[in-house]
Amino acid sequence: MSFEQVRHRPPSGLERPRELVVACVPMRSNVNLSTIVRTAGCCGVQRMIVCGNARIDQKIARDGAESVALEVRNSLPPVLRTLRADGYRLVGLEQTTNSSDLHHYSFPRRTALVIGNERLGLGEAELELMDDCVEIPVWGRPFSYNVATATAMALYEYCRQYPS
Repeated sequence: MSFEQVRHRPPSGLERPRELVVACVPMRSNVNLSTIVRTAGCCGVQRMIVCGNARIDQKIARDGAESVALEVRNSLPPVLRTLRADGYRLVGLEQTTNSSDLHHYSFPRRTALVIGNERLGLGEAELELMDDCVEIPVWGRPFSYNVATATAMALYEYCRQYPS
């Protein structure tokens, strides 16, 4: 019995737009930011808020840069307050004393996933605004995943919980 393998199938559509916003503090690496944009595009995220001198490398971000609306802001806390007022739950991707394990966290459909800096994570101003923080278990060293990798894991988990 033979069957044809199809590569690069078109994306499966969503029944409704994702109610997920990705918000990033200033990143040190445009490679990480571009990778996050690409992953967000793959996950059907329509809106990202980025801070600082955000430059996207089109070769890395590929089609994600076309499908995700990028908003560049000077500071994240005012934007986070607005998102909360609009009904989003603010979920920081950060290792804190009260973080929930990503494997056991139930994302609200209307989530703003807040991503910290590669070295410094989320600052106090952002952490004070979080409704929840989630972290990804690490079983070796270093003690945390690369920011783009961790964001991909968190976005995938959100999409697993809300596949359509």
